[in-house]
Amino acid sequence: MKSPLKAIAILGIVLGGVFGMAGSFVGANLRPSFWAIDGVGLIVATAILALRYFRDQNDAVAVGFLVYSIGEAVMLSGTAASLEASVPAFAAGTALWSAALLLVSLPRHFALWTRAAGLIAAVLFAITSGSIFWGQPVNPLTHPLPFFAYPFLVLTFAGWVVALLKAS
Repeated sequence: MKSPLKAIAILGIVLGGVFGMAGSFVGANLRPSFWAIDGVGLIVATAILALRYFRDQNDAVAVGFLVYSIGEAVMLSGTAASLEASVPAFAAGTALWSAALLLVSLPRHFALWTRAAGLIAAVLFAITSGSIFWGQPVNPLTHPLPFFAYPFLVLTFAGWVVALLKAS
C-alpha cells in the first residue's frame, strides 16, 4: 500500500477507536460529533483496507473490510439522532459489524490476539443486534452489551494498526 493511503488508513482507524470510545463517555451534546468523526474515519480506513486486501487477493479479508465500511455507514446515518432514535441504524450496523469482523478475523492473516479480539467482538455485536431485533430495549450505551463489546472492537483496531505499521 502506498504510504499516503497507509497513513490515512491508520489515521482513520485511530480516530475511530479514540472518538468512538470517547463518544460513549461524553455528554449528549458532544456524542453525535464524536461518533461522526469515528464513523467517517472508519469508513475511509476500511474502504482503503478493502481495496488493499482485494489487490493482495485476500478476498475474505477484503470483503470483511468492505462490509465493515457499509455497516459503519449505516450506523453513521443514525448518529445525529437521539440514542433511542438511532437504534434501528445501530441494530443494522452492529449486525454488519459482526459479519465483517468474522470475515476479517477467521482467515489467518492478522496476529492471533487481533483475530481473537475480533471474534469476541463479532459474537458480542451479534448478540447486541439480535437483542434489538428481538425487541429488547438496547441502545448504543446499554450495559452490559454493547458497552463491553467496544473494548474488544478497539483492541481489534489496534491489531489492524500494528499490522499496517509492520507491513512493508
